[in-house]
Amino acid sequence: MSALDLSYPNILDLFPEHLDPKRTESASFLIWYFENYLRLDTIEAVDSVCDQKGDKGVDGIYINEDANTIEIYQSAISQKKKSTVGDTALKEFAGTLKQFETAAAIQNLRDTAGKADVAHLIDRLDLVNKITTYDVVGVFVTNIDLDANGKAYLKSHPGIRFFGATKLSDTFISASRDTRIPKPLTFDISGYEASTYVVDRNHEAIIAPLKATELVKMDGIKNQALFAFNVRGPLGRTQVNRDIAGSIRTKSRHKLFPLFHNGITVIADKIHVTKDRIKIENYFVVNGCQSLSELYNNGSDLTDDLRILVKLIKMQSSSPLSELVTTFSNNQNGAKARDFKSNNPIQIRLQNEIREKYGDEFHYEIKRGEESKGLATITNEAAGLLLLAFDLKRPWATHRKYQIFEDDHAEVFGRPAVDADRIVLCHILATRIDAAIAKLQNTLFAKYALTHFLLLYICRMIIEADEVGRDILQRPGAYVEDKKQRQALISAVDKILADIVIDLNAEVAQLGDEFDYRGKLRDEVWVKDLAHRIVAEYTKLVARNRINSFGQDFKDAVSASKKTLRRVMARSHKR
Repeated sequence: MSALDLSYPNILDLFPEHLDPKRTESASFLIWYFENYLRLDTIEAVDSVCDQKGDKGVDGIYINEDANTIEIYQSAISQKKKSTVGDTALKEFAGTLKQFETAAAIQNLRDTAGKADVAHLIDRLDLVNKITTYDVVGVFVTNIDLDANGKAYLKSHPGIRFFGATKLSDTFISASRDTRIPKPLTFDISGYEASTYVVDRNHEAIIAPLKATELVKMDGIKNQALFAFNVRGPLGRTQVNRDIAGSIRTKSRHKLFPLFHNGITVIADKIHVTKDRIKIENYFVVNGCQSLSELYNNGSDLTDDLRILVKLIKMQSSSPLSELVTTFSNNQNGAKARDFKSNNPIQIRLQNEIREKYGDEFHYEIKRGEESKGLATITNEAAGLLLLAFDLKRPWATHRKYQIFEDDHAEVFGRPAVDADRIVLCHILATRIDAAIAKLQNTLFAKYALTHFLLLYICRMIIEADEVGRDILQRPGAYVEDKKQRQALISAVDKILADIVIDLNAEVAQLGDEFDYRGKLRDEVWVKDLAHRIVAEYTKLVARNRINSFGQDFKDAVSASKKTLRRVMARSHKR
């Protein structure tokens, strides 16, 4: 949990990038809420807001596909610190929600709104047609809390949710990194010239050959804090890193280093240059993590002859240009689409949340080369593929893994349902599939990566058809945070996977050993047809009481766990 100052005007410091003379402060506040609590990317957050004149009391609309709800938002910023929200504002909001009760009511709102933003949003989201299959929920977002009248009103109006100061503070997950300001460092450039390129008063670049013996004194190499904004961490013993280490240990090459090394890029808030010295303050490395790490690890082999061409860029770390420099500095080497999402707020927020809730078990890796500290690692690439198969139900598309960090990133990760609990749930299901898949008789089919996602997809279809399963999908934290509940979940999942594998073996056997499993697993129609046949067979067995339902297996596992605990406690008491 991170401290938030929601008092006015300090609250405006939370979203300066959204403030604009043509946009109300409450609209900017709602965009910030969408980014941080619904976990939307900025484009979708902005697109979901319609707080302008003529919008009929509607400040934002979001279709939550995971919850099957149409969420109507109203936002307000109070400038009085001690004020509260009573029932008056909530009653007015309830009146606003009546405009969304039926398709006819929504069509009337759309027609009477004219050219207002709400009319465009209704069209874009196709609300008139969707209202029959979605539930409508009202969400009131503000920077103050409810008074007694407001609380009483909400008790009798479950269709309205309230996010005030307390709930906003209690549920906030930061999307920023906890990076400390390194100590100032001075480099000796006696006998060498530094080239300076001035962009403007706040931005300039200095290029100079700096001693490796001084570069390794940069604060934050050992704990990786120096590379917080670098798109990758140390990648270990890659061929490139082995070549760098070999050159470091070959002292005859030290003077030649600037001829074949690409250099290092450093951004610093302050740079002071004299004839013989360069001093930097509040700095971080955006390109050169591998080189600096190898220099640090081979410190005993360094000499004063080994110099690295370093580009020092004077720029505030909060400057929009710093992201541009980071991206373009890494475009020229083997950086992948995933690497460039390592500084994305959605990914940072997920990493912070998993560290906060599951920090003694799991490390959520958003940057290649990150230190896991011995924890079980869940990479954001693996998480994205699991979400693509489990949440978005597209297992046939998981071979295009690059897309989850390109066009599909917002759809895969930028949803309210995607939080630490959901990532851990998907990871647990994946580990159970890894264990069950060994029982597939066609070994080539079993070893193929897309087969894992096929099983996950079938698993999802069975789980969502069950009452307990639907609750797991809505509240995964209740089932994975508690170790006993998690074990019961694992037990129930193992049983449905055992049934799935039996049916899948029968289906695949009919296709023969030479069937094109690689092509079939990429075929949406084939995968859907196969999955529906297996789920239909499972459903029939449950209906005929031949096997337990998923929910019953879960309840039985919980009951068995309680009996075991009572026996253990009884034995302990006798002793």
